[in-house]
Amino acid sequence: MKCRHCDASLTHSFLDLGSAPPSNAYLRHEQLSGPESWLPLRMLVCDQCWLVQTEDFAGRELLFDADYAYFSSCSSSWLAHAKQFVSDAVRKLNLTAQHCVVEIAANDGYLLQFVQQAGIRCLGVEPTASTAASAREKGIPVREVFFGRETARQLAEEGWAADLMVANNVLAHVPDINDFAAGFATLLKPTGAVSFEFPHLLNMVQLNQFDTAYHEHFSYLSLHAVQRILQQQGLQIFNVEHLATHGGSLRVWAQHVQSGVHAVSEAVDATLTTEKEAGMLTSDFYSAAQRRAENAKNGLLKALIALREQGLRVAAYGAAAKGNTLLNFAGVRPDLITCVADLSPGKQGKYLPGSRIPIVTPAQMLAAKPDVVLILPWNLETEITRDLALIREWGGRFAIAIPEWKIW
Repeated sequence: MKCRHCDASLTHSFLDLGSAPPSNAYLRHEQLSGPESWLPLRMLVCDQCWLVQTEDFAGRELLFDADYAYFSSCSSSWLAHAKQFVSDAVRKLNLTAQHCVVEIAANDGYLLQFVQQAGIRCLGVEPTASTAASAREKGIPVREVFFGRETARQLAEEGWAADLMVANNVLAHVPDINDFAAGFATLLKPTGAVSFEFPHLLNMVQLNQFDTAYHEHFSYLSLHAVQRILQQQGLQIFNVEHLATHGGSLRVWAQHVQSGVHAVSEAVDATLTTEKEAGMLTSDFYSAAQRRAENAKNGLLKALIALREQGLRVAAYGAAAKGNTLLNFAGVRPDLITCVADLSPGKQGKYLPGSRIPIVTPAQMLAAKPDVVLILPWNLETEITRDLALIREWGGRFAIAIPEWKIW
């Protein structure tokens, strides 16, 4: 395999999680009697540009189809995050009704609804029909296409050149990352700004967040890699913010190299230095990830088996992609976890891919009074323990498996 950015040959392994179905390929009841497509789930690291990437076995059309089940608005904390971002961006960039905001991977309109409320012209680009329809129900205009240089050129010709472009948790989801970055350089106005948010690879490695690896994540990003990708398209990073979202993310701000509107913050060099000092520009940094992932998998299995032998019932919360990676890597089935609750109507009544654990509503899970609730989207631990505080009434406990098993 060649690096999707610099085309160098890839020889260094980062993680091998066996095989799994696509993490968002949830099953309907009638599909349980049929086969599933299991694909190798292996990650490699490029020793030239240090982009970590999933070995390609599936195209974007398979992974992001019309029935895509991830709806951003299901998380109250993520909605609050988006609302605060819009408020801050409007203030910092002096955005008014005369400006234009374009969000790439707009999902169900979770963010653009706040742009719209501020009276600013906006457009969402979202290839999945299910979430695009939800955004349109909010009155947000959406183009149902994959984004890249050609899409950007068409939108620019139609008058959608942007003063602000937003791309939250999508930079990792594109197979042709160079064409994707070129789209921003094409659609962004000469004085405009781009905001990218993505989980920081540094945290994924150091905090054993291996379950954020799945087929829909084509790339795993450091600031070094992102800076190189954007520079190749004539975009300059001028600021970096460190966020707590998704287990530790970066918000990277960029502008056209020739723009000069925004001075380059010291935070850029500081973050690059942190990465270098951590060893992210050496293959040794990535070599221990496999062992730590296997230790977490074994810890989860041992704990679940022990709970079953005690006659305790375990349910899970959050039919998230990261949870599917973990459960399929560990080989967990409904004998160890009876059900998983999720707020998304698009997932309820279906089954997790691979493990085939039934997905229920939170009310249904609570009615069963499980002894332990395993929180699969561990990044939402605070939100979920607050929303499910009722389980304490019958002595129920919470648990997480990443970075290692913990029950309380």
